[in-house]
Amino acid sequence: MNKYLEYYQIEENIYNKVLEIEKSLQEEFQKIDKEEELNSLKVLAAFKKVGISENSFIGTTGYGYNDLGRSQIEEVYSLVLGSEDALVRRDFISGSHALTVCLFGLLRPNETMLSITGLPYDTLHEVIGIKENKSSLKSFGINYEQIDLKDNDFDYAKIKEYLENNQVRLIEIQRSRGYSERKSLTISKVAKVCKLIKEISPETIIMVDNCYCEFVEDKTPVEVGADIMVGSLIKNLGGGITPNGGYIAGKKELINLCAERLTVPGEGKEVGPTLGFNKDILMGLYHAPYVVASSLKISLLTAKLLEELGYFVNPSYKEEHADIVLSITFGNKEDLIKYAEGIQGASAIDANSIPIPSPMPGYDNDIIMASGSFTQGSSIEISCDGPLKEPYILYQQGSLTYSYGKIAIMNAISKIIKNK
Repeated sequence: MNKYLEYYQIEENIYNKVLEIEKSLQEEFQKIDKEEELNSLKVLAAFKKVGISENSFIGTTGYGYNDLGRSQIEEVYSLVLGSEDALVRRDFISGSHALTVCLFGLLRPNETMLSITGLPYDTLHEVIGIKENKSSLKSFGINYEQIDLKDNDFDYAKIKEYLENNQVRLIEIQRSRGYSERKSLTISKVAKVCKLIKEISPETIIMVDNCYCEFVEDKTPVEVGADIMVGSLIKNLGGGITPNGGYIAGKKELINLCAERLTVPGEGKEVGPTLGFNKDILMGLYHAPYVVASSLKISLLTAKLLEELGYFVNPSYKEEHADIVLSITFGNKEDLIKYAEGIQGASAIDANSIPIPSPMPGYDNDIIMASGSFTQGSSIEISCDGPLKEPYILYQQGSLTYSYGKIAIMNAISKIIKNK
């Protein structure tokens, strides 16, 4: 306790409360450890089967022809995620970019994209054309429709009715909540809706935005009926090591279409220099099971601690987790800002900086973001962000290790208490 006081002025009652909660969560932590062990086994087996060696780290330049490491990485990802093929590239600057490439790769003029999880994440609004943009899908004549969730689950009746009466090229499912108050979607719910869709409209492509969800559960969307899924490498599967990039995994024919949108028609996956990134991508995946487990433990610890302090969190520590994101409803901007300051103040990078709400591209409200990360914008390192609007919800995610996350949340809550 003396060291905590010396370095961070953490409130003693918060420190003691955390110790008490840790003891009560041991059973839940053991379940997470078991899942981590299984995911580690899956990764290690893929490395062995593909034959990853030091030669796999050698990068290419220029066109990137005959890049052994790139091909092996994509084979490893296919094995780990249970897909026919994968496109894993440093060229993706974010999860939103990978989603954009996937949507433009699979949709054609006069076709319809249907979201069955309501309004997508803010950064996709201009991509789709929900918000006007001359480069959007809408500007290319692609129609967009949506069906909202019902009681934190798919509206199966409306989905069935729509598919029976309309042609849909692509259905988009966003598993994580984004900046909304709904719950994230478990793999069992994804499996159920995929079964329904394929029974009515087998040719419709089911695309899943899987950001924040990898390694949280024991199955992936493509293993339970989805055709293709998308994610970022500066979230779960990058393990805090991969400095940028994203992945698309799914059916081979669909991956080829996405690859030809990312690179050049006729060349697809055969080009794209890795520029020495292969080792970072492989090492990130190797560490990912442990990092995701740490993030889940911090989510549970934070949830129980804040519930006992009177805040509303989603999901509760008692609930099944589908991703690494925890939403915290503060009800006032003062507590939200102080919590963000506390997370930033216990970060590795820019710990002496103070996060200030400000405009951010792709968002309508000022955003506050605490992310003292080695990789800019990384969501797998302990971080939190959210829009400054009622009911003042902050979205916390990540933690490379349990200890770093524990220090950060104790510091954040102590900040709130001192501000009262």
